[in-house]
Amino acid sequence: MISLCACIAGFLLDRIFGDPQWRFHPIRLMGNLISFWEGKLRKDQKEAAMKWAGVWLVVAVTIPSLLLPFGLLIICQIIHPLLRFFVESFLCYFLFAAKSLKTESMKVYDKLVQGDLEGGRQAVSMIVGRDTQSLTEEGIIKAAIETVAENTSDGVVAPVIYTLLGGVPLGFLYKAINTMDSMVGYKNDKYLYFGRAAAKLDDVVNFIPARISAYLMILSAYLLGEDGKNAFKIYRRDRYRHASPNSAHTESVCAGALRVQLAGDAWYFGKLYKKEYIGDDLTPIQVSMIPRANGLMYMTSALSLIIFAGIRLFFIMI
Repeated sequence: MISLCACIAGFLLDRIFGDPQWRFHPIRLMGNLISFWEGKLRKDQKEAAMKWAGVWLVVAVTIPSLLLPFGLLIICQIIHPLLRFFVESFLCYFLFAAKSLKTESMKVYDKLVQGDLEGGRQAVSMIVGRDTQSLTEEGIIKAAIETVAENTSDGVVAPVIYTLLGGVPLGFLYKAINTMDSMVGYKNDKYLYFGRAAAKLDDVVNFIPARISAYLMILSAYLLGEDGKNAFKIYRRDRYRHASPNSAHTESVCAGALRVQLAGDAWYFGKLYKKEYIGDDLTPIQVSMIPRANGLMYMTSALSLIIFAGIRLFFIMI
């Protein structure tokens, strides 16, 4: 019950204050740990050696990410259950990113509303991995919407699911895997082999949350007055139009709900990557769709909290 209440408290803290910009933010420390081990492990450039180095990276990062919060909470529980509640709430606060996702995407919105195209490119470059220097206004808007849609699953709903079902340790384990994927899980010359283990593991842990997120977003589309019927149609048709087995699930729902066409070819690190389109071009891309995508993200995250908190409470009561 303490863990359940702490998770809800952390979720609400994120909604109110957003992700804290703190030097000792646990996710930032995870990133430092990943960079440290990358420097130690990337010695031999041969394919087999790089693959094994990537496996050792996963082990070296996930074990402390799981055990350290577990040990900290045990110590706090021994001292006093109330101390554990406050510490666990604070740790949960670091796991959710809904407010920050909205804040960063709305910076793109604000720049475009002001007519600042270059500012919009700069703002969107902070939340996407693609090259943004030559994006048109439509391309900037699409990139922002796609980021909000995709991160609804792995940045918001998946942490909620894992934290509610397995407590802070499982939540931090998930974030460690997801952070590794965001740092080394690229299919480029540098990370093709070294980042493979992290990328595959991220696909595994996001497999179920991505699909849950999609159906919750379809429900959110109905609740918010968006095109829920088209969201379901596009989801069923386009959910696998992505190199990742998970990324297009919420993206296709969002495209259908907003009645727009997303994805398509994009530039990464100076190289053009061919991608399939997601959704139908039924409505012109408009800057007002960025806050609408955020509305879908917020409603989806709220539904995930309600449903999985209810599941956790049910097992506590029985």
